[in-house]
Amino acid sequence: MDFLSPATWADALAAKAEHRDAVPIAGGTDVMVELNFDRRRPAALLDLTRIPELSTHGTDGELIRIGAGVPYARVITELGKRLPGLAQASRTVGSPQIRNRGTIGGNLGSASPAGDAHPPLLAAGALVELASVEGTRRVPIGDFFTGPKKSVLGPDELIAAVLLPPAPGPQQFAKVGTRNAMVIAVCSVAVALDAERRTIGTGIGSAAPTPVRAPDGEALSADLPWETRGELPELLARRFGELVAAAASPIDDVRGTAAYRRKALSVLGRRTLTWAWDEYRKGTA
Repeated sequence: MDFLSPATWADALAAKAEHRDAVPIAGGTDVMVELNFDRRRPAALLDLTRIPELSTHGTDGELIRIGAGVPYARVITELGKRLPGLAQASRTVGSPQIRNRGTIGGNLGSASPAGDAHPPLLAAGALVELASVEGTRRVPIGDFFTGPKKSVLGPDELIAAVLLPPAPGPQQFAKVGTRNAMVIAVCSVAVALDAERRTIGTGIGSAAPTPVRAPDGEALSADLPWETRGELPELLARRFGELVAAAASPIDDVRGTAAYRRKALSVLGRRTLTWAWDEYRKGTA
């Protein structure tokens, strides 16, 4: 196995163009597990830890741009106030050691339906920035995933960054797992309220071949008492949970049955919308 360790972004893209079967590695929290269990034996590893551009975040117009190498721990501490949904999801990832190493870009690169960062990115309408020696393109997060652990990422492309707006309203994330710590989600739900546009953004994880949204649930935004900031009608909250569950297509596996996932999604959908709405009522958004 070859080990490629470029020092610049241009060199990294050139190396990927020349070695298209090379597997990128930064935090290594997914890749090393596969290597240790001999599930994967790539011809080469492409080390991205020396690329400074990947470990920074900033603004790009009205969007926040997070380099693919920014770890979960920094999302929590440095971006938590502006991206609360993504920060909440980041807090549920593994142990402190994993949060210090694991990256948003790595989560996207693995394209697992159970990726914790995916639901809040979907709910927020994020863009994924992909780059190659041929140029750069930005893909809406909803178009990025194509199947279980599959994406539109080309063989000569690397994930450069993810871009999303600062939270325009309350955001919430919740997941169910077999234990409280270091758990892969049985299912997860993210909700993002846009107080100005009066919309609901949704994201569902670990309950379909890819992370998905709940468009019918989002349509209930028209029935929310935005103007008066009144209480969330209980029937509406329950209906929202039902529509979140209906948007999924779960399977039975070692972590849970399809029936359990649907029930859990209904509960998580109702709870996350209720929490977000309660926050909206108390705030000035």
